Amino acid sequence: MSLLNTLQTFVDQLATTDISPERKDILQPLISYIQANKDANKPIRLNLICTHNSRRSHLSQIWAQTMAHYYGIANVFCYSGGTEATAMYPKIGETLIFNGFTVTKLSADDNPVYAIKYAQNEPAVIAFSKRMDHEFNPAEGFAAIMTCSQADQGCPFVPGAEKRIPITYEDPKAFDGTPEQDKMYKERSKQIATEMKYIFSQIQ
Repeated sequence: MSLLNTLQTFVDQLATTDISPERKDILQPLISYIQANKDANKPIRLNLICTHNSRRSHLSQIWAQTMAHYYGIANVFCYSGGTEATAMYPKIGETLIFNGFTVTKLSADDNPVYAIKYAQNEPAVIAFSKRMDHEFNPAEGFAAIMTCSQADQGCPFVPGAEKRIPITYEDPKAFDGTPEQDKMYKERSKQIATEMKYIFSQIQ
């Protein structure tokens, strides 16, 4: 299904053939979870979790929601959270704009709220930093996707999750303030986008 123009071009060009067999094995449990819920006509709720809910979990939430729309998979609801709340790092919004999303800042406090659009006629993804058990997120009947190794190791149990799936990514924060910062944020966004494209492309 159609996305915003620049975003559509970016997604069309993502090559899922670049994903290694080892990485595909890591992604398979999430594919199986989504497929099982779709087959059972159950809502597919995904809570993407990292420690501070500031970078990787937001990218994962937004790309998962985008790819569900791209492949026309209905009843997919993507959330994000952390073991603590901080703020969505501004470079995430800049990177998403580069990829073709429309990002609107709705508040200007220490933990801003953003509306992120991937398609003209679909509701925006509302993004802000929150704990994984925040009232904005589902309390039960969801898969917890651990997107960083620190949260994966530190949260062996996620309350309400019917499945817990580790799919971890390197933190682009390591490059903050360096000449490689822009490049590494774009690389991490592209990696997550490519893997979410692969995941949803496998749903029958």
